[in-house]
Amino acid sequence: MNKRSKKNGFGSLANPEMFLNQDFQQLQKYCIERQLRYIDDMFPPNQNSIGQVSLSPSQLARVEWLRPGKICQSQSPSFVVDGVSRFDFCQGVVGNCWFLASVGALTFQSQILQQVLPSEHSFSAGIFHFRFWRFGYWVDVVIDDKLPTIDGKLIFVRSKTPNEFWPALLEKAYAKVCGSYADMNAGTPSEALVDFTGGVHICFQLDSAVPDLWNTMHRAAQSNSLMGCGTPQGETSANNISANGLVEGHAYAVTGVTQVISNGQPINLVRLLNPWGNGEWIGDWSDSSVLWQSISAEDREMCVDVADDGEFWMAMEDFCRFFSDLDICCLCPKFLDGTTSSHWTPLVYESRWVAGTTAGGCLNNPGT
Repeated sequence: MNKRSKKNGFGSLANPEMFLNQDFQQLQKYCIERQLRYIDDMFPPNQNSIGQVSLSPSQLARVEWLRPGKICQSQSPSFVVDGVSRFDFCQGVVGNCWFLASVGALTFQSQILQQVLPSEHSFSAGIFHFRFWRFGYWVDVVIDDKLPTIDGKLIFVRSKTPNEFWPALLEKAYAKVCGSYADMNAGTPSEALVDFTGGVHICFQLDSAVPDLWNTMHRAAQSNSLMGCGTPQGETSANNISANGLVEGHAYAVTGVTQVISNGQPINLVRLLNPWGNGEWIGDWSDSSVLWQSISAEDREMCVDVADDGEFWMAMEDFCRFFSDLDICCLCPKFLDGTTSSHWTPLVYESRWVAGTTAGGCLNNPGT
């Protein structure tokens, strides 16, 4: 970003920067007037845009980039079907659970979601755009709707509804920002949470969690914050599934915080979502736990869903025991004070990392 951009007012949510200088309005108008379908030459439908993902050479040779109308030939493609939900999608072959967990959290905040997913799009012209907050500025990212498939099936994120395409198109736009689909492999929820909101990110290490962390999470949920978390890495880099049903080295979305009364005692619960779309915790307060019989029928009706949809409850104590960190992202961290009367003033310092003189560190090594 340059000083001219800031001076002219670009980079705000109302007037975002054009990512790679691509103007969505002009490109869409050009395609519609000429009855063309857009092909993005800045993120073309080829191997470079996919990158080095975990597909064999024979699989890569079979990759075909198809538009939504060719993927779901029996139905007309839709951007959203019956609203946007955290249950809409399942992760594909790239290891971007951190991104999809953040998307799951994003679906709870309709106002923020509308900022990221503008309503303007066109299947007839094959052009879409999305907005992300990147390094102090909002950017508008234009993509075409050609999606990588093998045998007609999406190889990256897919919707559980065959003719719904907002998850796949959102993922493609973010892959373009990152450089390729492969460049989304491995990350932390905090990265995507900030890029979706432009908000303040706070990380809590759960092995040294403060005693009132559940109260902080409860206030954060009421303050329209987005929350994600992760499990510790196992002995290998693979996403092994532990005996308790949790995936090692995996990102989850925090989708609920509540308290129930069990046998006369208050129990603090946290609800989590596995972005794989299946695979759940099988310990206390899981879907099939007998502990649900110890609470009121009303609370049980509100909380329990036995579907294998990747979402489950667990006690706060188990959450802190089996998860390593919690990310909370919000537009204003007033929930930390436990009061709405506090006022926060944002300060922005602009600078840059210069190759050879300074270095930007990895979030996996925050100390250095």
